[in-house]
Amino acid sequence: MPERAELPDRMPIVVFADGASSGNPGPGGWGSIIATPEGIVEELGGGDPETTNNRMELMAAIRALERLHGVKTPIHLYTDSTYVIRGITQWVFGWRKRDWKTAGGLEVSNQDLWKKLMSAVAGKKVKWKYVRGHSGVPGNERVDEIAVAFSKGNRPRLYLGPLLKYDLPIFDLPEDVPLPEMQDRAKGPKPAAYGYLSLIGGIAVRHKTWASCEARVKGRSGAKFKKAMSEEDEAAILRSWGVRPSDVRSEKES
Repeated sequence: MPERAELPDRMPIVVFADGASSGNPGPGGWGSIIATPEGIVEELGGGDPETTNNRMELMAAIRALERLHGVKTPIHLYTDSTYVIRGITQWVFGWRKRDWKTAGGLEVSNQDLWKKLMSAVAGKKVKWKYVRGHSGVPGNERVDEIAVAFSKGNRPRLYLGPLLKYDLPIFDLPEDVPLPEMQDRAKGPKPAAYGYLSLIGGIAVRHKTWASCEARVKGRSGAKFKKAMSEEDEAAILRSWGVRPSDVRSEKES
């Protein structure tokens, strides 16, 4: 990032971070945007040929915070990953005390990246902010676009320069929303889904897994997607989309 004077304390640096993968594991990508109070914007991104969505979500936050090495200005980091937020604000402290074991005695997944994230956070004033994915927030949509591009082996043009020449309204920030509640394991597993539906450009596809549904809609403007719990539920979703059940394609046909 270009050289800059110490930033004013009254305004935070804004960071958006997101990850994506095609398959879990599979090829993945990550994307981040850093926007400073004095009007500098930098986009970051990268990919990995064999990874997971969670690792890419972590990598997006790590790379942005590493880029801000030595900065004392408060940072507001927006991510749609509850895994990253709960991990860095709650779980890592117990994991570290147990020598990176879970409460059940198992090795913590992705501990190499959790350690890097803890190191990147150290000495910084980071406020972790949850943003709902695919909710129209410009910064979140852009980092998703970057991550998906890298996951597909493409290299998008990444911006570095003044805010005034940046096409995205990066400071159109979402209202603060709480993290979604975690599943109560005492109540047992959630019932299995009947199937998953996606709609892009008027074409509806029926998916067997959430991963394949997410892969189709992720980064696609105007896409719709929903989990159906029964045949009747699926029919109701299709009616709300104006699609006849006979017109729905299978994954192989799409």
